[in-house]
Amino acid sequence: MKNILITGGCGFIGSNFIKIINNDGIEYFPVILDSLTYAGNKNNLHGLDTNSYAFVKGDICDKSLVNELFENYRFDGIFHFAAESHVDRSIDGPDTFINTNILGTYNLLEISRKYFKEGNSQFKFIHVSTDEVYGDLDDEGYFTETTPYNPSSPYSASKASSDHLARAWYRTYQLPVIVTNCSNNYGPMQFPEKLIPLMIINSLDSKNLPVYGDGQNIRDWLYVDDHCRAIKTIYENGLVGETYNIGGNNEIKNIDIVNTICSILDEIKPLENDKSYSDLIKFVKDRPGHDFRYAINAEKIQKELNWFPSESFETGIRKTILWYLENEAWWRMIQNETYKQERLGENT
Repeated sequence: MKNILITGGCGFIGSNFIKIINNDGIEYFPVILDSLTYAGNKNNLHGLDTNSYAFVKGDICDKSLVNELFENYRFDGIFHFAAESHVDRSIDGPDTFINTNILGTYNLLEISRKYFKEGNSQFKFIHVSTDEVYGDLDDEGYFTETTPYNPSSPYSASKASSDHLARAWYRTYQLPVIVTNCSNNYGPMQFPEKLIPLMIINSLDSKNLPVYGDGQNIRDWLYVDDHCRAIKTIYENGLVGETYNIGGNNEIKNIDIVNTICSILDEIKPLENDKSYSDLIKFVKDRPGHDFRYAINAEKIQKELNWFPSESFETGIRKTILWYLENEAWWRMIQNETYKQERLGENT
């Protein structure tokens, strides 16, 4: 069995990844390092056998703690999910993004380098990143692994910085790093500040559905389980030093996302008096520096590693809506404790 360190394992993608590898068998023993900031939720691990993982509350910037974990577990790999990830929050307060996404990544790379030099030839560092580092596109074209970086927000700039560090540690120190850049994820257990869960929860609470600008901004949507299986495939079969773009091939305008959610809710949880959830849509002031379009070319991972997404947007969004309907206690707790669905990202 391989011991693996999963940073941010109580967050959205990290916790879904742990469930994926747990369901696939007993090949891995994950050690979860999470500081449980506002988006980290230990309840995301519900349903897992507590003997199938180890949980450590702590910060990736804590050198002594990370060193201790390496000494105790002799990791065969790191899956680095931990990051501050919401663009609007980065506009309001970039400091945390610089500390976690850049300095935290540096700390993990340095400790991994020292450990790797001691002789674990099987070790790999999987650095999980975003397509937002590439900037945005107009109506045509796709991001590839060689697209120049052009980040627009404090969040994407901090992730671009961490990507550069990861590649530099591979080139300079031969640390076995692989970088992944994914498109917009959605699915169960996503913190409700993000577009899809916010629209679902606001609909269920009969609150306004705020759509930035004219709603024409386009994103490529990727169901979280597909992303997690791609990362597992990359760890097992990907080439060290390479970058892999992971996309769902689902380019959709924001307003169409919201209308789709409303339509499905109209079907499975209809309102009284023949009203539609779409009546709740309200166009609001746009986000500063809002990127127009993201679209990923995922041919490399498809051709080289034979990975393809299994969920269409139509099947994935329905699964997601049903999960939020069936897990109201999960998001009600977040509403009560850490997030009041306030507008962020206006303080420029």
